[in-house]
Amino acid sequence: MSVITIIAGIPLYTTPQEALDWAKANGLSGYHTHNFQGQTGYMGGTTHAIATQALTTSTQPTTSSSSSGGY
Repeated sequence: MSVITIIAGIPLYTTPQEALDWAKANGLSGYHTHNFQGQTGYMGGTTHAIATQALTTSTQPTTSSSSSGGY
């Protein structure tokens, strides 16, 4: 995959298909565009807000409880 740059933690790709693949892998659909240094790039998710929300949701720390047991 060809990444042009990263915006807010989300890759900006050179092709729509790469953006769609990223979107699918992150539970999203569609893509939107950004211009970066005069080049149109493609980002997964139908809007930037949706893409960043998905990234934030998928990277939230999970809490787990563990017991030390009786060693």
